[in-house]
Amino acid sequence: MTLQAFKSITLMAAMACGLSLSCARADQLTVAGGCFWCVESDFESVQGVGDVVSGFTGGTVANPTYKQVVRGGTGHLEAVQINFDESQISTDQILHLFFRSIDATDAGGQFCDRGHSYSTAVFVANDAQRAAAERAKAEAEAELGQKIVTPILPAGAFYAVDEYHQDYYKQSKKILTRFGLISKKDAYKRYRTACGRDARVQELWGNAAPFAGS
Repeated sequence: MTLQAFKSITLMAAMACGLSLSCARADQLTVAGGCFWCVESDFESVQGVGDVVSGFTGGTVANPTYKQVVRGGTGHLEAVQINFDESQISTDQILHLFFRSIDATDAGGQFCDRGHSYSTAVFVANDAQRAAAERAKAEAEAELGQKIVTPILPAGAFYAVDEYHQDYYKQSKKILTRFGLISKKDAYKRYRTACGRDARVQELWGNAAPFAGS
């Protein structure tokens, strides 16, 4: 099976979950860290992590579109479902990386992206995930020396975003931007730099920032 075929199967499964209830598993964790392109890119680079699916969760509107969510009013956050191999990486390790890849002191969005849909959260599907999230949050707060505002919330329905946004960071398809006609992956790099994500994370975490510059 090709990687693209696997991605398509995983995406269809995520969309099916969104049509019913959360399908979170022990080897799956849902987090919101601002722009889902960035969180997907970060975690797909981690050893032991498989597919990362971008989508929406935490809201009250079924099957929301991208435009609906960014416009506001649905209650959803941009989020990702991280699928991982527990024999290679643990929930604790993923959460450790997550808290050091965001500005967990910002309740109004992330970096240049403002508003509720870009705020951060950890969505937990069971008591073990909640305990891991609370532990990771406390450890990050103690290390950072600042109050962390990222909430830990119960997992609910997750709606995968359309294919246009999946794996945006590595697509070669050309799109028209203010920089001219460039590939999505080049547009992503320019957006990430201009938005100040890596600069702010490095300001907060220094050498402990795992993905800065990615």
